[in-house]
Amino acid sequence: MSGAAATMRWRVSGRVQGVFFRAWTREQALQLALDGSATNLDDGSVEVVARGAPQALAQLEAALRQGPPRARVDALERLAPPASVAGGFAIG
Repeated sequence: MSGAAATMRWRVSGRVQGVFFRAWTREQALQLALDGSATNLDDGSVEVVARGAPQALAQLEAALRQGPPRARVDALERLAPPASVAGGFAIG
């Protein structure tokens, strides 16, 4: 298994806005040493972009399927990743 960094992008749908989802996602990502962002979208979903070790990305994806206690995740869709990701983990 390669140690090279990879980038993933997801759209999380359900009750994911106004329930601490983005801040919780940031906490999960930072614990996994991932860079990226979590951003509310106009349709009520949240877009998550993360870059780091493939195993850490898989762990984040598993966590996103569950979400924090007050959230309800109805769907997790993988999207084409962006060309680059800034360092740190931003909430937008």
